[in-house]
Amino acid sequence: MPLKAFRGPKVWLWRWRRNPLKRRADTLEAWVLLGTWLFTLLAGVLGGLAAARSVEDGLARERAEWHPVVAHVMDKAPGGSGPKSESSGGERVWARVGWTVDDGSAHTGQSRVPAGSKVGTPVTVWTDPQGHLVTRPATASEAHLRSALIGGLVGLSTAAVPFVAGLVVRGRLERRRMDRWDAEWSRLGPQWGRTIG
Repeated sequence: MPLKAFRGPKVWLWRWRRNPLKRRADTLEAWVLLGTWLFTLLAGVLGGLAAARSVEDGLARERAEWHPVVAHVMDKAPGGSGPKSESSGGERVWARVGWTVDDGSAHTGQSRVPAGSKVGTPVTVWTDPQGHLVTRPATASEAHLRSALIGGLVGLSTAAVPFVAGLVVRGRLERRRMDRWDAEWSRLGPQWGRTIG
């Protein structure tokens, strides 16, 4: 026989309806559930939006502050010898490059350059305002996608905190209710076995 035959039909919002059999524990559980869902939704949305905005602002700042600079290969790059290497075209290797920033100071660092690049070959690198090497900043569309993904992950993670807390509180209420039922049953159960007469 299906379980529904024993439990009866599902009644929505039964904890909020007037019922002479409703206990204080049922009302408390209803408020815990409502609070859990509200805090879960609120924390998830606010946490996700704050993280997305923070990531978007940081990436926009990078786009505004980071700029390309022409650097020159300082040591011959490995690979790229012979006609086969020219056919591969896109192979890039790490090599030491040097560049000069706006204040005239010289900087060096490692950057990816075409394989077989000779000393003095110009390459474009990206630098921050202090002249340090950085990666190419994300475009506006890449930044939007990245901020949306990170915002979604942070939102889900933030929403998990009140959700799990609500589950813990509800579990404790359930255990407390079951303990009370056990106590009542141990007190009243033996009386059911008595015969009349």
